[in-house]
Amino acid sequence: MSDCRLCPRRCGADRSRGPGVCRAGTELRIGRAAPHYGEEPCISGERGSGAVFFAGCPLGCVYCQNYALSRGREGKPVTAERLAEIFRELEARGVHNLNLVTGSQYLPQILRALELARPAIPVVWNSSGYETAAAVAALSRYVSVFLPDMKYALPGPAERYSRASDYPETAMAAIREMVRRTGPYELDGDGMLIRGVLIRHLVLPGQMENTRQVLRWVAESFLPGEVLFSLMAQYTPCGELKDFPELQRPLTPEEWRQAEDMLAESGIEDGYFQELSAAGAEEIPAFDGTGV
Repeated sequence: MSDCRLCPRRCGADRSRGPGVCRAGTELRIGRAAPHYGEEPCISGERGSGAVFFAGCPLGCVYCQNYALSRGREGKPVTAERLAEIFRELEARGVHNLNLVTGSQYLPQILRALELARPAIPVVWNSSGYETAAAVAALSRYVSVFLPDMKYALPGPAERYSRASDYPETAMAAIREMVRRTGPYELDGDGMLIRGVLIRHLVLPGQMENTRQVLRWVAESFLPGEVLFSLMAQYTPCGELKDFPELQRPLTPEEWRQAEDMLAESGIEDGYFQELSAAGAEEIPAFDGTGV
C-alpha cells in the first residue's frame, strides 16, 4: 500500500507512513463483529446478519452515523488470519450471512481472509457504493450479495457532504457492475437474499430533488425483478455538522410523505421503505470491540 489506489479517490498515499483519505493505514482494524438485526428483513432475518464493521471509510460523509469508526478513531487491529477466524465464529453462531461493512480500504486483507475461511453462507458487501469496477470484480469471487448505497444522483450534495462530486457516475458504474456480476436477485424459501443487489438510499433533509433523481435512475436502469431497493428514513443528525445547519435536524413528516410519493410514482416495487420512526441514535451499534 505504498501508492494506494484501492478506492475511486486513488489518493496514492503511502499507508505504511500514514493513513490515506480513508483514515486507514496498513493495519486492518475492526470496531465490532456480531449478529446484527438492523438491516432489511431479507438480510437480518430471524438469526441476524454477521456484521463486521471496519474502521475508516473512503467516502467520509459529514453526517455518517458511524462517525467515530469511519474517521478511524475506533477499532481494534487484527490480522487477515484473525479476520478469517471471526468469519468462522460468526458462521458457527448461525447467522444468515457475513455482512462486511465499509471494507474497501482493506480489500487485500479481506480477500485473503475470505480465501482462508471459505464461508458456506452468503457474503454481503455492504458499502457506500463508492467503489471501483476492479474492486467489484475481485469481490465477486466470494461475494454473492452487494448492498450498496446510492447516496447521490446529483454532484452538488455529493461534493458538499462527501467531497466527492464524482460520486454519482462512480456509484452508478459500480452498481451496474455489481448487477452484471450477480444477475437478478434471488431469495431462498425463507425470504433471505442469497444472491443479487439491494440498493439503499437514505433521504437527507432538504434534498428531495436528489432523492427524486436517485429513484429515477434506479427505475430507468433496472428491470422489475432485477434489483431490490430500500428507501430509508433513518437519517439522524450525527458527525460534525457545525458547518451544515441544514443537516442538523431529522426529516420532517412532510419530507417523508413526499419521498414515499416519489417512490410510488417511480414504479419501483421490489424492496422496502422504512417508517419515519426508524430515525434515532439508539439504532447505532456500539463499536466497542465486541467479537474482535
